[in-house]
Amino acid sequence: MTPTEDEQRQHWSATFAAHPEMYGEEPSEAAVAAADVFAVAGVTTVLELGAGQGRDTLYLAHRGFHVHAVDYALEGLDAIGAKAGVAGLADRVTVALHDVRQHLPFADASVDASYSHMLLCMALTTPELERLVADLRRVVRPGGLVVYTVRTTDDAHYGAGIAHGDDMYEHGGFVVHFFDRALIDRLVAGFALVEVTEFTEGERPRMLARVTMRRT
Repeated sequence: MTPTEDEQRQHWSATFAAHPEMYGEEPSEAAVAAADVFAVAGVTTVLELGAGQGRDTLYLAHRGFHVHAVDYALEGLDAIGAKAGVAGLADRVTVALHDVRQHLPFADASVDASYSHMLLCMALTTPELERLVADLRRVVRPGGLVVYTVRTTDDAHYGAGIAHGDDMYEHGGFVVHFFDRALIDRLVAGFALVEVTEFTEGERPRMLARVTMRRT
């Protein structure tokens, strides 16, 4: 049985509380690449899903974007709000406690782009991912962009740990949904696929794909 939503939320909250700078302060490679794409496209507002402790949130705000950061771990959002205030970026960052399994609390066509780093490869089933991406299509304006990253089935952890079905495996209490190309293509519905870029991150390293889609 897959760990429940509350179990995963509690695990992330406890981890963030115990490790205030779990991922460091430097932005991810994915955020740097997304910011470059957004700048060329004239993006102003970005919806960040699964903002964590805010290393990418603050980077995007520093790049001049207005970032709506959502996460379901309050500890991470508190950290983001505090960091934005210290950095003088409070006017460019808003935070909201939200579980992406639920309807996104944003109006239709209200943001220019969405960004998420490894949020879609958390403990979300394929039907839940399809509903989420469909809701992203609703809130991103026509012509807007969605950039997301996921761990792939080429990753060394794929097939290891506790299996939960639907290409999901649990390691150290965290559930990861590993993506193959078929799942990436399946989630393109309603978008035009711009680019899929494979890259690595971390010491192991993790094998990831950065997916860029344009709202049709």
